[in-house]
Amino acid sequence: MSGNNRKFFVGGNWKMNGSKNSIDEICGWLTAGDRGDTEVVVGPPTIYLGYVQGKLAGSGVQAAAQNCYKVPKGAFTGENSPAMIKDIGCEWVILGHSERRNVFGETDELIAEKIEHALAEGLKVIACIGEKLEEREAGKTEEVVFRQTQAFKDKVQDWSKVVLAYEPVWAIGTGKVATPKQAQEVHASLRTWLSENVSPAVANSLRIIYGGSVSANNCKDLATQGDIDGFLVGGASLKPDFVQIINARK
Repeated sequence: MSGNNRKFFVGGNWKMNGSKNSIDEICGWLTAGDRGDTEVVVGPPTIYLGYVQGKLAGSGVQAAAQNCYKVPKGAFTGENSPAMIKDIGCEWVILGHSERRNVFGETDELIAEKIEHALAEGLKVIACIGEKLEEREAGKTEEVVFRQTQAFKDKVQDWSKVVLAYEPVWAIGTGKVATPKQAQEVHASLRTWLSENVSPAVANSLRIIYGGSVSANNCKDLATQGDIDGFLVGGASLKPDFVQIINARK
């Protein structure tokens, strides 16, 4: 299967941003814009998840939670479970984002447990991996992303419910972007790793998306790379330019 047969996927991670007023505006231009046949998922802060889900109903754009915990319910103040995310009508969750790893100290093991539980509960997962600047400079990019993927590899029964997001930490919110060649190299090596460690079929079908300072200016060049199947976009997903990124393959 060529890269062209994998449905282009663009996620918007709003992080800790937004208000009802700004969300009304974003959902307005997002649902009005032409999205072609790109699959589009946006991740608002949890407190607005149900509100956004309502705003997007029937539009074809889906809402995702930015995080969830590894059990259905219990004494875990401040957390949300996959069952709750499903209960309000959402099907997606973002797990393993570098900010969860590096700001909140989530380990590979915890992220793997979260991915396992989310999938078991019927959610689809955007699973994030990526190396820090010092790791890239030390030539450890592949070692890091393979380790992060290995951690949850055996927890996944159905890879069609997973999108793998490669996000070099040094490129997130910094304005530094991996060149199309740099990003493609990592995506291609991940696909080879998946072929050898999971199966060739999964390696061919799994969508591997890129995140890290993606913009309307650079998205088309990135989208031409054979193993880049879309994007996970941060700040730019809050602006109307996001529609151009969604249509990067046109």
